[in-house]
Amino acid sequence: MNTRRRMTGVVTSNKMTKTVVVEITRTYQHPLYKKVVHSSKKVHAHDELGCAVGDEVEIVESRPLSALKRWVVQRIVRRASGGSSEEQVGA
Repeated sequence: MNTRRRMTGVVTSNKMTKTVVVEITRTYQHPLYKKVVHSSKKVHAHDELGCAVGDEVEIVESRPLSALKRWVVQRIVRRASGGSSEEQVGA
């Protein structure tokens, strides 16, 4: 296996062509004050799989693909729950 960083996050936007915005959340304990801290970061990732908003995805670090993109969606860990409005109309 290669040494590229891999992270999991949730897709928050897919309005761009072949690009998604992934929010990575992290929870850790502060080293001095021992309080639990929640931090999040949004990154742009290249998407060839067709992710939807709410999908949990695994992204892997890559060479710079554009001015903002440094990550690629490797796989979809879990699809977003709930169907589209088209499916609900037919039911």
